[in-house]
Amino acid sequence: MKDLFEGIISSKTRIKLLVRFFFNPRTTSYLRELAKEFSLSTNAVREELNQLTKTNLLTSEKNGRQVYYKANKEHPLFPELRSMVSKVMGIDQVIEGIVNRLGDLERAYLIDDYAEGKDTGIIDLLLVGTIDQYHLNDLSRKTERYIKRKIRPLVLTRAEYKEFESRLKQRPHILIWEVKLQ
Repeated sequence: MKDLFEGIISSKTRIKLLVRFFFNPRTTSYLRELAKEFSLSTNAVREELNQLTKTNLLTSEKNGRQVYYKANKEHPLFPELRSMVSKVMGIDQVIEGIVNRLGDLERAYLIDDYAEGKDTGIIDLLLVGTIDQYHLNDLSRKTERYIKRKIRPLVLTRAEYKEFESRLKQRPHILIWEVKLQ
């Protein structure tokens, strides 16, 4: 699936930056942090950050000696890029499968690295509700082969979630699905 971006965008560094910033638009990062995370030279990352800032896909803000970058939510292409990044990362497939097949799901959170926009290859999910564990394991294996990433689910009942909620707030997390109560 990542071939989708690679067929359109030739710079692997630019792809990493788009994934980093558009998967979780609240993410902010500075040059050296990104260079270290991607194991690239600061010059290579700086060049791509400059291009993305010049086209207004990213915004920058100076804070002390650091310049922090983040996705420009006001850019006309923001919704489309965010959708493309989700498809490339396979999150749309994971959620669709979980919601349609696993039982009484109340909420689904993406936690830790992926919630920060870091494509580490392991998708940590927090699922709240009454979930069929057999179907979850089966679906996870099938989806992992399709998206070429490992899925590590944590399933909690509503009561367990209430106890865990304060710890969740201290970790990177994104609510990616919630049942709408009428």
